[in-house]
Amino acid sequence: MQLLTLLSALAFVPSVLSASIPGPSGGLNLVARDGDRGHYTVSGLGARKQAILNAGGNTQDLAIAMLETNTMTTDYTYGDGKAGDATNFGIFKQNWLILRTSASKFKGQTEAQVSNGAILNSDLKKDIKARHDGQKHYGYDVWFAGHRNGASGLQNPYTDDIKAYKDAVAWIKQQIESNASYKTDDTRFWVQVHAI
Repeated sequence: MQLLTLLSALAFVPSVLSASIPGPSGGLNLVARDGDRGHYTVSGLGARKQAILNAGGNTQDLAIAMLETNTMTTDYTYGDGKAGDATNFGIFKQNWLILRTSASKFKGQTEAQVSNGAILNSDLKKDIKARHDGQKHYGYDVWFAGHRNGASGLQNPYTDDIKAYKDAVAWIKQQIESNASYKTDDTRFWVQVHAI
């Protein structure tokens, strides 16, 4: 009986941790698991959602930004602590490889010009345009793969990790679109992700 009680308590721990430390922490290689998702309130998030939509964003942009950071901002370590083509910029944490190979603002630049991507940390319209350019250039699946795993993702776009990331974004997008108020209120949807 004590063993059953202990196992029941341990099964409850992830949901408690999810409630106290919600959502993904950026920069990790992560995999989503079914059932590890939900929502909570972030003060001021509604205004940020509106800023993204007013800058040309859509519900998919909201979902990606919401999955990447709790506040849908660029208040994370410069480059997400990465270097070269892996360096991330903007609210979507797009890597420099994807940016320099698909975004009109950066297309044709070299890996050494990585610091040019920093403009996306302060210019929301350019950030959104760069993401849209990337998806238009690569297509839905390959853009997600390259965004998620860089060059290896471009070469192998259908790994379980990439599928889990796409599924997480799709679930968040679906939640946002399920009620018009989710585009303007302080609700943040999250999918708990785990390091691989």
